[in-house]
Amino acid sequence: MQPYSVQDLFKVGLGPSSSHTLGPMRAAERFVLHLQEKGLLEQVTQVRADLYGSLALTGVGHATDKAVVLGLCGLDAATIDPQDADQTFLRVRTEQQLPLAGQHSVRFDLDESVRFFKDIFLPEHPNGMRFTAEDANGIVLLSETWYSVGGGAIANELARDSAHRDLLNEFPDSRPYPFFNATELLARCHTSGLSIAEVTRDNELGLGSREAEVKQWCQHILDAMFACLDRGMTLTGALPGGLDVQRRAARMVKSLKAQPTTDDLALIDWVSVYALAVNEENAAGGRVVTAPTNGSAGVIPAVLAYIRFHLPQLDHNAEQTFLLTAATVGWLYKRNASISAAEMGCQGEIGVASSMAAAGLAAVLGGTPAQAEHAAEIAMEHHLGMTCDPVGGLVQVPCIERNAFGAVKAIQAARLALREPGDHRVSLDQVIETMRQTGEDMTAKYKETALGGLAVNVVVC
Repeated sequence: MQPYSVQDLFKVGLGPSSSHTLGPMRAAERFVLHLQEKGLLEQVTQVRADLYGSLALTGVGHATDKAVVLGLCGLDAATIDPQDADQTFLRVRTEQQLPLAGQHSVRFDLDESVRFFKDIFLPEHPNGMRFTAEDANGIVLLSETWYSVGGGAIANELARDSAHRDLLNEFPDSRPYPFFNATELLARCHTSGLSIAEVTRDNELGLGSREAEVKQWCQHILDAMFACLDRGMTLTGALPGGLDVQRRAARMVKSLKAQPTTDDLALIDWVSVYALAVNEENAAGGRVVTAPTNGSAGVIPAVLAYIRFHLPQLDHNAEQTFLLTAATVGWLYKRNASISAAEMGCQGEIGVASSMAAAGLAAVLGGTPAQAEHAAEIAMEHHLGMTCDPVGGLVQVPCIERNAFGAVKAIQAARLALREPGDHRVSLDQVIETMRQTGEDMTAKYKETALGGLAVNVVVC
């Protein structure tokens, strides 16, 4: 699948962060693959990973060191069991031996081999890393610079420029309904008479997917999301990291089931529980789906659970319509702004997730493409300026609760859009551009560095 497929918006991987965990793991795995392709693997006696900027500042709390180790071991984030990941990292840390690509063992002292350069930001992107492999004589065999550009996506050397250039050079002629922004998307829907999900489906077919493969992909993502949600709603105890944050979803489920059914607002509590459950799993390093990131992984599953469990009039096809619509909106943000909190702050994660979910929900509730676009705009408009200020560098406070609020906002945004006559003043394109400008204006301490906001005002002993 080509890099601008909407299917790239949702990736299955390990928590707690897509840009600080999943991205570095994939970059490390790619580096090892290049060593193998060049026939250099057996010559390596030492390998280093240097982390810069935002990756370094919150690297331990976001498990970036663990992610790098797992990637260098050649492990796949989409398939590895979270418990196996923990055991592998512990074994490498204690034995100081790393099975490079799972084949070639090299000495690996974690304190020496993974270095955090907190005061150095590489010019291309805040999430920079450099991998270096040397032979027994200290001669560099291979050195590569990688960037984690948001949502688990990675770029080699040129980061933002290369990533965005790839996106700008997209939509070959085989794509029947090319669009570059929301205005063009709505025009395609209008002239074709198709919904956003149908336009997206046909574009995926134009890129080479079969319709059965698109449906299979949707089902794979749905299954992974609901499996994560189900786990999160049953587990209790403290989350790792030292903040002593307790899992709440399971005990809230118990409380909700025990209370009378006369509370008309209990539905909001259920939606919040769904979001909390997913992001507590994410914070624990469990398997989640980037939606569009790990930090915002609970918003879309929560709204999907609202559809599945509380809107029985909708059939299973509604969930696939939701996913394709949401992915399309997410792609617009990725192309025209960013979904990286290190660039945009939390508006680029929770805000984008809420916007995606709002559009998807409006679509399955019978909204027109214009109403889905309006719902997406409403949801983002009320997340503009949201900072990313994780306490202790962990994806816990305020991240977990923000997913609950993002989900509730998405539902309300969809409901507002469906009640509107279609004469709203602000377009989705305008709000995406506003988010981009706001993110660029935001100081670095509010963009996933744990140097401002709650991160400095909540004392962590």
